[in-house]
Amino acid sequence: MKKMPQRTCMGCNSKKDKKELIRIVRDKQGNINIDKTGKQEGRGAYICKDVECLKKAVKSKRLERVFEMNINSEIYNNLENLINGGESIG
Repeated sequence: MKKMPQRTCMGCNSKKDKKELIRIVRDKQGNINIDKTGKQEGRGAYICKDVECLKKAVKSKRLERVFEMNINSEIYNNLENLINGGESIG
């Protein structure tokens, strides 16, 4: 049986299987995207599929520190929509 890779949530700091988390990626051009496939090139960060984790990550500016840049509020809105069962844009 293959071992599932573990990743840490940027909101609650807990380790979970990679498949249980949402990946946010910064590509070489500095664009931030939500990576639905988990295979896009670039620096990745992970967050639980929980609005509270997203709020913690926004409040602590953890994603901005990880990616070393300001993150557009549109990205946070897309993440919230995705977590709430909606579809993200982009």
